[in-house]
Amino acid sequence: MKKFLIFGSALFMVLAMTSCKSKESAYKKAYEKAQSTQVGQQYVTTPTQQTTPVQVTPVNPTQQTTTPVVTQDYSGVGVRSENVTLVSGTGLRAFSVVVNSFQLQSNAQSFQATLAAKGYAAQIVSALVDGKTFYRVVASTHDTKEQAAQSRAALLGTYPDAWLLYKK
Repeated sequence: MKKFLIFGSALFMVLAMTSCKSKESAYKKAYEKAQSTQVGQQYVTTPTQQTTPVQVTPVNPTQQTTTPVVTQDYSGVGVRSENVTLVSGTGLRAFSVVVNSFQLQSNAQSFQATLAAKGYAAQIVSALVDGKTFYRVVASTHDTKEQAAQSRAALLGTYPDAWLLYKK
């Protein structure tokens, strides 16, 4: 009995698989139908169609695009006012960008050398705060607050504690 059951299910599987198979003639018929439709469309024109010339304007690479100038308001940027003395450097202007502060002058000189290696005209100033002497390392010095604030904004990525100093 098991033999008939196995033989019957095998025969059923073979018939099921062969009946689902698509015929090559069906594909050929569909291909020929598509080709005849496509060929027929190529030669059909209507008398109402008119071609109008399209004017193409080439892009001129020498044209300059204007970029909007974004002005920032630096009036809210805080400024510390200290009476400072130049220790090392060429001299301070009214506003300076301080990037670090040390109690030991040797640490400030080492940091000044690091900044100089990066291309900054670093300077060291000393300030007396609450009876203690601090050595401020200045990365840049400017005549106006706006210039100093712009410089500070550029330095904030590298020196997040940078601040503005106004020389008394």
